Amino acid sequence: MCGIVGIYSHEPVAAELYDSLIHLQHRGQDAAGILTCDERFYPKHGLGLVREIFTPRDLIPLKGNIGIAHTRYPTAGGYSESDIQPLWVGSPRGIALAHNGNLVNYKALADDICGKQHRHLNSTLDSEALLLLLADNLATGSYADNDEEAFFQKLCRSVQTIYERVEGSFSVVSVVIGKGLVAFRDPHGIRPLVWGERKREDGTSDYIFASETTAFYALGFEPQGDLQPGEVAYVNKAGKLFRQVVQAKAFTPCVFEYVYFSRPDSTLDGVSVYRSRLRMGQNLARQWKQVYPDILPDVVIPAPFTANTAALSFAHELGVRYSEGLYKNPFIGRTFIMPNQKARSRSVRYKLTPQRTEIENKKVLIVDDSIVRGTTSREIIKMVREYGAKEIYLVSSCPPIKNPCFYGIDIPSRKELIASTHTEAQIRDYLGVDRLLYQTQEDLVEAVTRRGQHHIERPCMGCMDGMYICGNITEEKIQALELQREKDRE
Repeated sequence: MCGIVGIYSHEPVAAELYDSLIHLQHRGQDAAGILTCDERFYPKHGLGLVREIFTPRDLIPLKGNIGIAHTRYPTAGGYSESDIQPLWVGSPRGIALAHNGNLVNYKALADDICGKQHRHLNSTLDSEALLLLLADNLATGSYADNDEEAFFQKLCRSVQTIYERVEGSFSVVSVVIGKGLVAFRDPHGIRPLVWGERKREDGTSDYIFASETTAFYALGFEPQGDLQPGEVAYVNKAGKLFRQVVQAKAFTPCVFEYVYFSRPDSTLDGVSVYRSRLRMGQNLARQWKQVYPDILPDVVIPAPFTANTAALSFAHELGVRYSEGLYKNPFIGRTFIMPNQKARSRSVRYKLTPQRTEIENKKVLIVDDSIVRGTTSREIIKMVREYGAKEIYLVSSCPPIKNPCFYGIDIPSRKELIASTHTEAQIRDYLGVDRLLYQTQEDLVEAVTRRGQHHIERPCMGCMDGMYICGNITEEKIQALELQREKDRE
């Protein structure tokens, strides 16, 4: 899971790309990069948070009115300067690319690139395979340089070749020197990609393509919706927008975007993330009343901040007081996307402080967005217990996560997933709670799809139900991918 953004403007874009990354920081904390262009590329990247990497002086040399940027949460590749996006190659013309997602068949693609084509990969990123495929496809054939429609059709054929060869999830923003800004989304639309338009006084328009709508308001862009599954968009140097659906399959966007990853003020695939989380809490509260009709907590508190919205509606549905009984230090990063288990455990107490007045001598119900490894939830329960809670109940907006994700979320192995190796009763005992309740898969899907002008056939829930959308993922392949990921972490 990463954050990507591409901007076409009539003014220099470096500062707006930086602002966009700030608004996408929640999608990746390990590294970030910005690349702009006119007749050449101007890149700048580094390890760490966006504010740590870029200073105002760093943005001055980043010239050009077209650019792309990326903030990284690694699911493939290592942790080094060479594994930071955007990536670029010098031929043909010069192509740069930033990618959010994960390629299931990266090893086969890399073997073909290195073994059969005798080419060198400069990084361990699966994104580099996408870049080279796009570059190779654009390098074949010919077209009149001033025929933009012909170039767009060539671009569509090039992306079609990627759709035929690549398995997995990918939302992409790219720039081609001398041509313009490109964006495309995988045929299942697993990873999000939204776009917006900013109309200028002279009648021209600027365009933005990004993982979320979070930066649109601040930058003056009006949301225009989402790139459709299998769609290619292109903005040429003159600012003309071309769009075409090249290949579309069953529309199955990742449900975990709504549960955890996306900011609540985002609208993805026609669905308000905030409203979907309200409905998650509502459905969960109704289930609580059915399963535990005689148990009513004194207070409902969220595991901040992602669960705040669901906890609010849960408390309202139960008629119980909502309280922010855990204060979160906003300067500590998101625990789930910390690089290892030790860092996750340590950061929980660093970032959360219980409020005794809201907890002591009370029956406390905690709403969490999900229970993945159990690390964060267990530490939270301990803290609330230490502050004198009479009883502790835990509910999860997300169903049990039992399977690894191969489409862009760092859930690498079933043995790390508590719901994969423990029964619900064992999980309850391990966490140290008096009652435990998970959202059902049916209620989660209903919460996401109840409202909105969407065309979601069914969200991707492979990490919950084991139904993987693409990539021909068999048990043998799962074991091989799990083993490879464990080796990558060593």
